[in-house]
Amino acid sequence: MCNYNSVFIKKSKKVRLREKEKSLIDLERKMQNGFEYKNWPIIKASGNDDWNLEMAHWEFVPYWIKSQEALNESRKKFNTLNATSERLLESKMYRDAAINRRCLILSSGFYEWRHFQPEGVKKPNTYPYFITLKNELETPLFMMAGIYQPTVDFNTGEMLDSFSIVTTAANPIMNQIHNVKKRMPTILTPELAEEWIEDQLPEKRIHEIASFQLDSSMMKAWNISKDFRTAYNPLEEYHYEELSPIFT
Repeated sequence: MCNYNSVFIKKSKKVRLREKEKSLIDLERKMQNGFEYKNWPIIKASGNDDWNLEMAHWEFVPYWIKSQEALNESRKKFNTLNATSERLLESKMYRDAAINRRCLILSSGFYEWRHFQPEGVKKPNTYPYFITLKNELETPLFMMAGIYQPTVDFNTGEMLDSFSIVTTAANPIMNQIHNVKKRMPTILTPELAEEWIEDQLPEKRIHEIASFQLDSSMMKAWNISKDFRTAYNPLEEYHYEELSPIFT
């Protein structure tokens, strides 16, 4: 669930949050697999109602993990690329971060698979989709709810933040695409994005925002080539004959 993401940021792009407008870094990643455990751009609140953009490790590393060996063992048991909204405040791993360390994950679109089983076929076929937001003027840039945890790069000793993308139950468009697990990232409106990184947000409100489902009318999606991991431009459509090629 939401293990593949993309982001397209130009230096001229500006974001306004908490009454502060800032230019973003120049960054283009057509596709990043979360299981590569690399860095990704996130936004964190800072003092005086300010905010900062930084690169953080995509994979929530719990505070009790103290070595690369322990992290490797933890990966065999847990996938911390995503954190489910329903258990966010109940989880020993995520609760403290949900209350005290919420962040925003930048995205221009993400990838999911639709399962389709034609009559007479024993095993379903899987078809990848690229999902983004409607934007007539430029490549979309939107924000997902996230939580973060300070950690250390066990190879270099460098301090950094690790994060997880919060997920929620699928809205109608994602219910059609991600039609097995029926989940989606918690994509926030600009107003909810600002509220998500506020200090001392009540637990009830944290749960409400974490569980938010963006309206399907604001999203669009299309089939993409099955080799998108190695040679694909997600902004191009790929039409499969047996499937409806696009959802809007």
